[in-house]
Amino acid sequence: MPRPFTPKVVTANALLEGDVIYLTTQGHWTRNHNEADLIEDPATAEIRLLEAQALAHEAVGPYLADATPGKDGPEPIHFREAFRTRGPSNYVHGKQEP
Repeated sequence: MPRPFTPKVVTANALLEGDVIYLTTQGHWTRNHNEADLIEDPATAEIRLLEAQALAHEAVGPYLADATPGKDGPEPIHFREAFRTRGPSNYVHGKQEP
């Protein structure tokens, strides 16, 4: 028996800056996970991933990441995705800057 579908967001890295980005419902990229389109249907998730792959001039390596609804928008489920929302960890800058 197949496992039930877990909601997803489409994520990638910005082609020029390398920042983690997420696809919004309007088809634009955002750097804020809570602004991502939370996809709750497997067929729609595949379509949205194909749309993201067509934006190769803006993003590299798009994939579907598990997420859950939160009070302010989608929230990551897995540690890796939660870690990616905080940005690079090698030194303080960008999202981690105080």
